[in-house]
Amino acid sequence: MKSSVKSLLSLRRLLPASPNLFPLPKCLFQPKLFLFMPTTYSTICLSQEESVGEDDKDQPEDSGQVLKTLGCSDADIKKIFTRVASLKKVDIVQLQLKLKLLTGLGITAPELVKIVNDRPRFLTCRFNHCFDEQLEFFSRFFGSRELLVKAILRNPSLLTYDFCKKIKPTIELYKGVGLRMEDLIQMLISRPTLISRSSFNEEKMEFLRKTGVPNNSLMYKYVVTLIGGSRLETIRQKVANLEKFGLSEDEVLGLFRRSPYVFTLSIDKVQRNMTFILTQMKLPAKVVLDHPGLLYKNLENVLKPRVLLAGKMHEMGLLKIIGPKIVSAMRMKEERFLEVFVNRQPKDVADELMEYYKSVKGVRRLAETSKKNLHHGFPF
Repeated sequence: MKSSVKSLLSLRRLLPASPNLFPLPKCLFQPKLFLFMPTTYSTICLSQEESVGEDDKDQPEDSGQVLKTLGCSDADIKKIFTRVASLKKVDIVQLQLKLKLLTGLGITAPELVKIVNDRPRFLTCRFNHCFDEQLEFFSRFFGSRELLVKAILRNPSLLTYDFCKKIKPTIELYKGVGLRMEDLIQMLISRPTLISRSSFNEEKMEFLRKTGVPNNSLMYKYVVTLIGGSRLETIRQKVANLEKFGLSEDEVLGLFRRSPYVFTLSIDKVQRNMTFILTQMKLPAKVVLDHPGLLYKNLENVLKPRVLLAGKMHEMGLLKIIGPKIVSAMRMKEERFLEVFVNRQPKDVADELMEYYKSVKGVRRLAETSKKNLHHGFPF
């Protein structure tokens, strides 16, 4: 019987396939001869099974152990969990993946603690799906891992910004206004909010043209990024604030061209310093056009105590510090200032002047010390 089945099968293979071909009788086949039982075979040997078991034991059980494997101390982990308690319940695999990416960039455990302390939700937020492309782009853009890490430490959100909708368009925006790439890299590191806040419209471009700063000037990178990263309403308010003290728009633009970071000062600080310069130092408003540093000085620790000390010395008949001398006195470092105006006096006079200087230095406005600093982390 078996030989007849084999001969029929051989004949079947030789004949061409045809729908008219008569089927072979089912009785010729014994189902049990063609029944195959599925079987699985292990490709892991005994020693490999043991090693897999050991690996499972080595796997961290919680996020604290994951951070420990990175090199964080117990104090570091406690500090991180204090800032972001939800990290205790985060998915371990996802956390390990993020930490692997960060350590691959060269970020150390102390730097990670700083990032999480300043930006608590950094490890709990999701990296975007273009992260690999984004990382490769930044590596080419910054030119070195050192600069990239420096930029990330300044603003960790560089890793979480939308790559296609935020990062690329902003870089193209500054290319379009003539900013060189090496200057843009420098400004991205010094001004971390550049990616998230930059925008240009016709009014901003007109303001940029009015400053008269050419794009090959050393000051252009500061001017263009300050205008691009500021709200239009803020620019208007700060120009109007200086005009209120008698400066024309052209003079304000000239001041901005000479010292662009004047526009980073708050309206309140500029008002207070300008008021003190006019009323107590008896200087004209235009003095800040030649000496913009007067607007940057701390009123309570520099301007006020030095002017009061100059008045005290004038009362004692020692020295008259007015006009250009008082401006020079404001520009000195404290050690140099005390050496020139206090320590050269006779000892008893110098002691009296020093005691007076210490008593008036750092005296704040009423209720200034009761202000609470509600901001933690990055200053933006």
